[in-house]
Amino acid sequence: MSTTPLHLQHERRFEDNRFVYPVISRRSRGVSIGINLNPDKVCNFDCVYCQVDRRLAGDTQFVEGERLLAELDETLALTVSGRLFETDKFRSVPPELRRLNDIAFSGDGEPTTHRNFDEIVAACAEVKRRHGLDAVKMVLITNASRLHRPHVQRGLEALDRNQGEIWAKLDAGTEEYFRSVARSPVPFSRVLENITGAARVRPLVIQSLWMRIRGQPPPGEEIQAFCERLREITTAGGSLSLIQVYTLARPPAESCVASLSDDEVDRLAAVVARETGLPTAAFYGVAT
Repeated sequence: MSTTPLHLQHERRFEDNRFVYPVISRRSRGVSIGINLNPDKVCNFDCVYCQVDRRLAGDTQFVEGERLLAELDETLALTVSGRLFETDKFRSVPPELRRLNDIAFSGDGEPTTHRNFDEIVAACAEVKRRHGLDAVKMVLITNASRLHRPHVQRGLEALDRNQGEIWAKLDAGTEEYFRSVARSPVPFSRVLENITGAARVRPLVIQSLWMRIRGQPPPGEEIQAFCERLREITTAGGSLSLIQVYTLARPPAESCVASLSDDEVDRLAAVVARETGLPTAAFYGVAT
């Protein structure tokens, strides 16, 4: 059995499951049941800090809808009954973390690239209802690149009806830094427009990962530009409920990036809170 702390382990596989995987999440502070809509590892971002090694092919090209829903049904039953914590992997979870916090659409790529995203969200919500888990959140962890697409917006509406939260990635304040981190053809302006548009409909959580790149921490002017982007979103009518400032907690695919220290994360989060007036939470690279 691995000696690595559970919040540092986010394998996309559990037992014989192919699409549904429980993890202990540092940001959820409990059990998060992940749904991997990208087992083929296809993503429209190639983030320098991503933990997914895209040099290795995924184990399947397709999401089998019926199997995904069956896995979610079984994993929810296992978690709610407490039997999850009788398995070798989760036996050591402390009592305060033995709670089901959310069902999260995340995985080996951008969930909203799935062509049936809206249908899968609605079907997963129905499984959640059958278990009497109306209070359990459904979280979309997204790079926000496709929030403008009609079928994605239908999926967001399904989330809104089912204790949904959108955690939108925003790791930069300028186009240049965005290019160096996300390494995507998607324009930075598209990401900002999509976050603003979605945040006008419901409050969004911003997830912002900062790191050392080739030994250098993020420049101060980039942090200031990031704060200015957040102010622009709220000035345009967007509601941001929380800014998550965090750093690497698991080994990335690229060796040129490394975690910030706890003190660096705290200082960065303090700047964001001071400059924007928004609720801000810091999450560290190692357990503290």
